[in-house]
Amino acid sequence: MDTEAQPTERDRSSRPGTPGAEGRSRSALVARIAEWVPGGRITLAILTGLTFLLLLSTLVVQPFQIPSGSMEQGLRIGDRVLVNKLAYRFGGRPLRGDVVVFDGTGYFGDADYIKRVVGVGGDHVVCCDRKRRIEVNGRPVDETAFLYPGDSASSVPFDVVVPPGRLFVLGDHRSDSSDSRDHLGSPGGGMIPVDDVIGRADWIMWPYRHWTHLTRPSAYARVPAPAEGVHG
Repeated sequence: MDTEAQPTERDRSSRPGTPGAEGRSRSALVARIAEWVPGGRITLAILTGLTFLLLLSTLVVQPFQIPSGSMEQGLRIGDRVLVNKLAYRFGGRPLRGDVVVFDGTGYFGDADYIKRVVGVGGDHVVCCDRKRRIEVNGRPVDETAFLYPGDSASSVPFDVVVPPGRLFVLGDHRSDSSDSRDHLGSPGGGMIPVDDVIGRADWIMWPYRHWTHLTRPSAYARVPAPAEGVHG
């Protein structure tokens, strides 16, 4: 005669690995935590949502408010853009034409800035040719699609080679932008370290009427690679 006690249904459901047991354990844990938090489950849900948003902002995307008119007319003062912080992770690098947000500490000033990448490591950037266009690696770049109306490519002439791991950046509103041109004589020559780039501005998210996806202009598509042996 088999005298071993037979498990009841309750015994079976509480055994580790039994389907449904893990879910009930989690629910019980949430219930216990909710008892400790003032406001119960509603407050817990709000705190969980805020924690998720904080992690999202820290690791994936971050809103950035446009502080000046240096990127008009595409980006207006007060616009809020969504910065993709993963764009240059896992081997990705800024490309010519990208609009980037970077930490300007030690180069531009103790603040975050938003500018357009005109040259990457190894690029030879010159202004201007006979038609008042910027040349990158000997190729003229037609910037009329995004330059502020009435602005020229630059009122300040320059002829630079971008060091490896750095970026030459300009505002789209050239007559109202403090950018790499203004810091050519400063430490680093006005070139931004790639490591100081926070991310790529991908969307205008506010105000709603300005909502749009920021894409890389085709003007840079035909620019040849920098001289052999020099890399960004």
